[in-house]
Amino acid sequence: MNQTQVATPSVFLEEESFKKPNYLLETIVRIFRAPSAKLGGVILGTIIILAALAPLIAPYGPFEMDYRNIHAAPSAAHLMGADAVGRDIFSRILYGAKYTLFIGLVSEIITQALGVILGSLAGYFGKRVEMIIMRFSDIWSSIPGVILSILFSSILGPGFMNTVIALSLGGVPGTIRMVRAQILVERSKEYLEAAESINCSKLSIMFSHLFPNVFSPVLVSFSMGIGRKISAAAGLSYLGLGIQPPLPEWGAILSDGTSVLLMYPHVVFYPGVLIGILILSINLIGDGLRDALDPKLRR
Repeated sequence: MNQTQVATPSVFLEEESFKKPNYLLETIVRIFRAPSAKLGGVILGTIIILAALAPLIAPYGPFEMDYRNIHAAPSAAHLMGADAVGRDIFSRILYGAKYTLFIGLVSEIITQALGVILGSLAGYFGKRVEMIIMRFSDIWSSIPGVILSILFSSILGPGFMNTVIALSLGGVPGTIRMVRAQILVERSKEYLEAAESINCSKLSIMFSHLFPNVFSPVLVSFSMGIGRKISAAAGLSYLGLGIQPPLPEWGAILSDGTSVLLMYPHVVFYPGVLIGILILSINLIGDGLRDALDPKLRR
């Protein structure tokens, strides 16, 4: 009887630990179950695969010119037509997909990284640190993000990395405010008092305990922000401030054809439609992430 009484609690503990929900696995399952995330994932995955296989699929090089087919209409030789110097638009779009994806991904990573660090410092330390960061953020956010991107791009000049930097800096204030608000909600909870009672460092508490609990809105904001960055990059290229030809980035291809839009609409049509499809796919994935990470929708 004594052995049975000793063994029973351990059995119950094992059963309880076995039944403990795996929230990471549950979140992944919820994402894949969301119809919008499925559709967005399929579209984005297809674009990524085509970009990776561009050297094998593209019939021409991205800079290969054919002066006999300047502004050629779509045909068997040029599936999406040719541009002002006879370059195959289909080939340039395949090669340019990686540049467009890189711009959106890297610029949003930089935006979120700066916003998370500054927002976490402001929310956790408070007082003078919060005052300095938030007053600086107020000044920063008084100028719309698009105008800031145009300003930084005009200062840095056109170019691939300069465009990435200009786009990155435009959206930081919004992330600072979002992360600070989430940190303020978490800062008064008991698990932080427990961490402080065992002499955890402030940076350890902030990034090891606080940040994982505010990660969900940051992830959703990150996924949505990629689409905004791609759209803004196309706008900067149109203004002559972003990526410029001959680099086959989709926004640059679109900008290059605007001068002949009425006479040769195919030069603008295909990159414009693909930019819209790419942004749509990323936003669909963001919607799926938001629904999957919403605690109100969990059982």
